Amino acid sequence: MGRPAATPENRAVRLLKVGEQVRHVISDLLIRQEVRDEVLSAHNVSVTEVRMSPDLRHARVFVKPQLGLDEAEVLKALRTHTAYFQREVAGKLKLKYAAKIKFMADETFDEASRIEALLNDPKVLRDLGDE
Repeated sequence: MGRPAATPENRAVRLLKVGEQVRHVISDLLIRQEVRDEVLSAHNVSVTEVRMSPDLRHARVFVKPQLGLDEAEVLKALRTHTAYFQREVAGKLKLKYAAKIKFMADETFDEASRIEALLNDPKVLRDLGDE
């Protein structure tokens, strides 16, 4: 009884599982304020998503400071401590390779707000009112 054959579906599920594990580790580090940084201590940062590369060697970590305040400062602080995050993730997940982490701003909330504003535009509401 060997391992099941690797299919694209199995690989995609593995990427999602590993990404979610990385997200939990980074979130825990930020919640517990284990990173000694004034900017990160002063802000609540949400790790909204982690996208892993197919070979699990790269992780794009999408973050958003609470209320979107000082996003550039928070990203700079996170990027300054990237090596620490990589070391902690590698130690806790025990993967074959330590993923290189790249912190990025999560723009999905801004995009959702933009779409909401468009839908609430009087011109659009007027067009939808006939239905």
